[in-house]
Amino acid sequence: MKIAVPVWEGKVSPVFDTATRLLVVQMEGRREKERFTTPLHEEEPSRRCLYLKNIGVDTLICGAISRPFFEMLSAFGMEVIAWITGPQEKVIDAWMNGCLLREEFLMPGCSHDSLYGEG
Repeated sequence: MKIAVPVWEGKVSPVFDTATRLLVVQMEGRREKERFTTPLHEEEPSRRCLYLKNIGVDTLICGAISRPFFEMLSAFGMEVIAWITGPQEKVIDAWMNGCLLREEFLMPGCSHDSLYGEG
């Protein structure tokens, strides 16, 4: 399984739609196997989503995300965990330990059930 986190200055990028770097972590169970960063050159939604699909991303952990990106990524079969904020390493550790959906990782003013009808 591969998780991806758009990053900016060591933190989750505040908006996926305009993020320019992506941290990709290959998981084996809930343990990290390897990681790499890659630039996000594609700005057009379908091309950006296709790029994530082509590099094998299963789950995207991100901050804010527009409805078109959310719906396209979901249509490609990716899980989207949005409205997340914090240092990238703490966020990845929280995801690996099954405690990412705690309030400390939520963007201010957001809730997980506010994402386009998803919980």
